[in-house]
Amino acid sequence: MEPNTENSAVRRGRRVLVSSVSSDSHTWNLVFLQLLLEEMGHEVTNIGSCVPDELLIEECRRIRPDLVVISSVNGHGALDGARAVRRLRGESDLRDLRVVIGGKLGVRGAEAGTYGPELVAAGFDAVFEDAAGVAEFRRYLALQSTPELAASGAR
Repeated sequence: MEPNTENSAVRRGRRVLVSSVSSDSHTWNLVFLQLLLEEMGHEVTNIGSCVPDELLIEECRRIRPDLVVISSVNGHGALDGARAVRRLRGESDLRDLRVVIGGKLGVRGAEAGTYGPELVAAGFDAVFEDAAGVAEFRRYLALQSTPELAASGAR
């Protein structure tokens, strides 16, 4: 039986660092993301909740992940996330690290509109608003695992 090449691309796995923003004490979302990513064949390091920017930088240097996934449930993801990604992009050795954010990114809900453009401008490679659910994130991971994108470094 021939292996499923679509699944094989995802199963090659990447080193993924999962974190929250500094003001977010929720952990269930981080555990969910860890399990989801592991199920997809990735090696995950979950550094937990209330992660200060300095610790995020230290852990990125220590682990050397292929992807950083930042999750927010408390609604301060846009504010704290923008600051954290600017700090990461300011470090010459972490400047090209692929970093995404998702979850509840603001406290005003749908009336605030989308935070995507603002967060991409701050330095995120992708933004996943809570209303989109997990399907969009799964598609992103699958696309990032294709040999063509990985070889080209496309974001």
